[in-house]
Amino acid sequence: MAQLANSVGDGAFVVTSALFFTRVVGLSTAEVGLGLTIAWLVGFLAGVPLGNLADRRGARGTAVLLALTTATAVASFLVVRSFAGFLIAAVIYACSQTGLTAARQALLAGLVAPAERTRIRAFLQSTVNAGLAIGALLGGVALRFDSTAAYLTVFAVDALSFLIAAGLLRRVPSIATTLRVAGEPRLAVLHDRPYAVLALINAVMLLFMPLISLVGPLWIVTRTNAPSWVVASLMIVNTLGVTFFQVRIAKSVKDLRTASRSVRYAGVAMLAACAVFATTAAGLSAPLTAVVLVIAAALLTLGEMKLASGAWEISFGLAPADKQGQYQGFFGTGPAIARMLGPALLTTVVLGWGPIGWLAVGALFLGTSCATGPAVRWAARTRAVNEDATPSLVEENAA
Repeated sequence: MAQLANSVGDGAFVVTSALFFTRVVGLSTAEVGLGLTIAWLVGFLAGVPLGNLADRRGARGTAVLLALTTATAVASFLVVRSFAGFLIAAVIYACSQTGLTAARQALLAGLVAPAERTRIRAFLQSTVNAGLAIGALLGGVALRFDSTAAYLTVFAVDALSFLIAAGLLRRVPSIATTLRVAGEPRLAVLHDRPYAVLALINAVMLLFMPLISLVGPLWIVTRTNAPSWVVASLMIVNTLGVTFFQVRIAKSVKDLRTASRSVRYAGVAMLAACAVFATTAAGLSAPLTAVVLVIAAALLTLGEMKLASGAWEISFGLAPADKQGQYQGFFGTGPAIARMLGPALLTTVVLGWGPIGWLAVGALFLGTSCATGPAVRWAARTRAVNEDATPSLVEENAA
């Protein structure tokens, strides 16, 4: 329920934030872009320390605190009317969101048996997408009215959603805290090279996110004959796909071996999606272009679900049981990296190079996904894998 409450508010926030910051707060688009880039950079750096705080001080209490600070940051947007105020609120928001994700993941790891974590995480992701869809509809209503009062209402609802989430998280059972062993690095994950490589691989694969939210829509409007309303189909296909099929797809992931295979299949699906997107530059009729774009969106969504299923198993299964917070905080920096680097990189490659750019991005996804298996085996050799569900991989490495 806490995830659902957050996602409804976030869905409305995402849909309306750009216009709110420019029309209500009074910022230029350049100021909004610069502020959000700085904010997510700081959030990226804060993920591991806040995850470590969840390990040492308690994941539930940390999650509640960060939900409250997120609510405070969103509420601050209601009154700030300067770039400096916007930047401070945005930094608090980004840090709180990054840390909240790590704390929630650590809480889930402590409450759920290892064999069930991926399935439960898939269920939560489906719930999140359903909430985002509801929130997006609310945001659409605000856009329809296009008034200061409507935008302020959306942000107030988002702040309220995090207050509700904080209250719900307080009702979740607490998990044991851990103490740092003498002589052990304070942030051990920063010394774990195999895990760092896997986090980097995940970050590269997460570049699919700007494809759906930014590059795909720009491509449709500037390079195809499709009607502009087709832009909405990308998000509709993605949201419905994850809501209804994520749990089913996650069932195929049971250990590190199947998780690696799932990420590899994600690379294949993403390459196929990019290839299909590339064909829409061939001057197809508007109806046919619309159909092809829906197919591309479906393939990209399949890749997203396969990637998520594998990444969850890998991130949980290779993290020490007593350091889930900092490890999830580190692995969870992928979205921040994708948000920071993805828009500039992908718009340059795809919109600058055209169909060749799409194929280059697809090849990047495929090549990166194929590196997952070797990286997982390397990581497994350096530790005692902490879940009972991965004996095949451990035995293989011991042979």
